[in-house]
Amino acid sequence: MNLTPHFTLDEMTYSATALRHGWANYPDPQSLENLKRTCMLLEQVRMLFLAPITVTSGYRSKQVNDSAGSKDSSQHRVGCAADFKVAGYTPDEVCLKIAKSGLHFDQLIREYNAWTHISVPNDPERPCRGQILIIDSTGTRPFIVR
Repeated sequence: MNLTPHFTLDEMTYSATALRHGWANYPDPQSLENLKRTCMLLEQVRMLFLAPITVTSGYRSKQVNDSAGSKDSSQHRVGCAADFKVAGYTPDEVCLKIAKSGLHFDQLIREYNAWTHISVPNDPERPCRGQILIIDSTGTRPFIVR
């Protein structure tokens, strides 16, 4: 099932961990609607880079999220976030280009210098925070855009 022209429900819910353990990783109706909003933002990112995007993590059930060591408040739990890579770009380059683009996002995070996290607000009526961060082994801090 396509959620948007370039993103499917299968890729937004894929989890090797869930498959390995036989866990369900399917969103409830509200999380499915949130995933559609997240994919619309990913479509904008794809157009910005004119390059393919590989989603490494989208929706996460509680079991999948817990196994990833993430907090229960993670936006992945409600379908409002995706971790991804853009072919030919480093996570720093991805964050900088998105930050300077004018795209509206809730959070943009360079995680462990290995992938980029982007999210939409949990409530579609809430404005985007536009928060840009770095998360790595030293903790969480602002991502400085120059």
